[in-house]
This record gives sequence, structure tokens and C-alpha cells, in this order.
Amino acid sequence: MRLGTIARDGGLFTVASTDGIAAHDVSRLAGSDGLAGLFSSLDPAEIADLDIGRYPAVNLTGAQWLPPIPRPHRILCVGLNYATHAAEVLSGITEHPTLFTRFPSTFVGHNQPLIRPRVSDTLDWEGEIAVIIGTGGRHIRADRAIDHVAGYAPMGENSVREWQLHTKQATAGKNFDATGSWGPWIVTRDEVPDPAALEVITELNGERMQHGRLSDLIFDVGAIIEYVSAFTELVPGDVIATGTPSGIGHRHEPPRYLAAGDKLSIRIPGLVELNNEVSDEDKVLQ
Repeated sequence: MRLGTIARDGGLFTVASTDGIAAHDVSRLAGSDGLAGLFSSLDPAEIADLDIGRYPAVNLTGAQWLPPIPRPHRILCVGLNYATHAAEVLSGITEHPTLFTRFPSTFVGHNQPLIRPRVSDTLDWEGEIAVIIGTGGRHIRADRAIDHVAGYAPMGENSVREWQLHTKQATAGKNFDATGSWGPWIVTRDEVPDPAALEVITELNGERMQHGRLSDLIFDVGAIIEYVSAFTELVPGDVIATGTPSGIGHRHEPPRYLAAGDKLSIRIPGLVELNNEVSDEDKVLQ
């Protein structure tokens, strides 16, 4: 199953699809909390078994895509979680996951513009796989973590490098409005028999920049969920970005950053693709 959120005709709609093409409006089932509400009310097996044909068909043509969960309770990101990426930025491997948070306002949906901020020209790509929590909890064991996962989605967890490097922590460079994206679909976990085999590929204007697999993670999904749930209660709809592989623009010689008109594609092959074009902040605000 593929689950997403669109805007059209003045309203927001929670949509479901079995193939990413023909979609149905399951807003009535999800309720006012959208997909977070759906994950709260139904377990993953019930979602996988939904007969979405009972719900009204919805035309995706011309719809505005939002992040599948527009305002999640929390967005947690893991940094330096591929050994190749840690090496390219000259960082050692840490004993525990390196975590930071992002605000919901920093993300847009599929086919929506990524905004290169006025104050810096160092917006850099970071293709990742996001894990979406379906069943919340505290003190979740790594070997049971998959039971708490609703599904997976591609994410552009992009960074404004200049601002990221202002201090020893990355908050500023990670939280410019509309610099990241994720979606368009959450692919439910029943469609992913081996999560470790999931790949993420980042392309810029058709040129491959990054390629990684969840099997390459330093801290795998189970370890991340166990660590995070030790200090905070995860709730349905929480989003965890698992980290980016090597190939960021900042480590090119010379450094290469996103520019207006660039087309960024991040995909989980065979499942879902996220596309965005870059615009300058001043142009968007005109």
C-alpha cells in the first residue's frame, strides 16, 4: 500500500493507492489527523488489508503533494550513519547515533519547489530513506523495532552547509524553511520483506550523485529506534531520517551546490520516487 496527502479544491485529502497511480480518498477513515491518525487507529496488518476500492476515487492530476504527514509530532534525523559519508567529511564513527531534529516547515512535498535561501548559496543534497513510526512506545528492543514501523519513504534531508558549520551543532543549517522534501508516498512495511535491502539513489539533473542501502547503515533501523525510544516516547506518525550515503556536493572538488532550476530526484528503486526543482527564495517571494 502507498499512503500520501494531497491538496486540491481547497481541501486536504489522505489518499491510498496500490500502484502509485490510481488513488482513493481515505480521509474519512484517517480522520482529522491524517495518516498519523490512521496509524493510531489501525495496525499495519489492517492497513495492508484495506479494501481501498470501497472509498471514492481521487484524481491525482493537478493535485498539490504535501509531505505524507505534513506536521508530524517529531522529525528526528541521524547524521553520519554511512561509513562512506563519515569518511568523506573526515568524521570518525561514534559510539551512539548522532541525532538532530528538523521542523515540519523545513519540508515540502513531491513536485514542490525547494527554496535556496537568500542568505546562502550552499544548499546541498542529502538523499535518505525515512522510517515512519506506526506503533508508538518506549524502550523498544531493536529486535522488535520492525513491529513499530508503518513504512518507508524517500527524503531530501538537504542542508545549508555554510550555516550548518557555523557552530558545532547543525540546527541552523538543517532548518531553513522548504529546503527539504519527502514523499510522495509512504510505502507500507508489508511491501518491504527485507528492509535492509532497500536502496536510495539521488540524482541531480539526471546525474547520479548518491547510492546507498539500509544494509550499509552504521546504526540500523532497529538500533536507531531502540536508542531513540530509550529517551522519548515514539508516537504514530513520527519520522526518522536514517542518514545519507557519500556523494554530497560539499565534498566535490570544487564544492557543488544546488542552484535555481536544478532538478533533484531521490528514489527507492522499484517503489517510489521523489522529485523537486530548486527555486531561489527571492523569486518565490515576488
